[in-house]
Amino acid sequence: MLQSMTGFGKSAVELKHARYTIDVKSVNSKNADVNVRLPYDMRGYELEIRKLVASGLQRGKIDVYINAQVSGEEGDLALNIPLIQNYMTQIEAVSPEISLEKRFEAAMRLPNITSEDTIEWGDSEWQKFKVALQEAVYKVTEFRMDEGKSMEDEFKLRVSNIVALLKKVPQYEDERIATIRERMIKSLEEIKEVDRDRLEQELIFYTEKLDVTEEKVRLQKHCEYFIETMNLPESNGKKLNFITQEMGREINTLGSKSNHAELQKIVVEMKDELEKIKEQILNIL
Repeated sequence: MLQSMTGFGKSAVELKHARYTIDVKSVNSKNADVNVRLPYDMRGYELEIRKLVASGLQRGKIDVYINAQVSGEEGDLALNIPLIQNYMTQIEAVSPEISLEKRFEAAMRLPNITSEDTIEWGDSEWQKFKVALQEAVYKVTEFRMDEGKSMEDEFKLRVSNIVALLKKVPQYEDERIATIRERMIKSLEEIKEVDRDRLEQELIFYTEKLDVTEEKVRLQKHCEYFIETMNLPESNGKKLNFITQEMGREINTLGSKSNHAELQKIVVEMKDELEKIKEQILNIL
């Protein structure tokens, strides 16, 4: 089953000291690129959060936003007044030209100014938070699967259109060879001395070079392989991308060998269908 790399998930958890909301958003990327923004009191868990998210989502540019709203009785969230004053004094020493208001604003952005910044996390708090984080990651996966289903339907349509166009090729093949053969004989008739046996050999050699049987067979196989890979339990966007490239090579070879107006039209339509696959294939996990 296909999964998109685009997704969004949200969850929340109430701990004894705060309510934490978790937002996870992902878009396509070649590798797992996890960016985490979290409260100061959780800085010690950043690496574990990154590992958990990367393990669950595998690939994509993933942003994790964690916000805390301190709960408890009034007065639980207290300002560390001496520390704020110390910050302001140090700021004044470095930049005496800064106004009192600006020094205060700068000090309020520094760490440990409230009790929220000095919260101690225990194992039970982390385990509860981890469950909530896993829930957000699971919601992203659900979102990706829904997106993948719509993309799967689109890919099946485009591949079936390519196969249908491929089936039209044989009706023009004999006509194409006959036209080329007639054109070559007509050109050679202007030459007085022609070795007929040599001419027949050259015609056979030339028409064999223009034969597209191998390209048709390979393109058919690539289309079948694309559908087989798409129906596997695990989403494999990189493999599908490689198969798409091989399909493109066979279509291009068909075009270079066509030498026939109707065949060239078919090739153009195949390329159009393949391009619609390429537009979305890079967003597959």
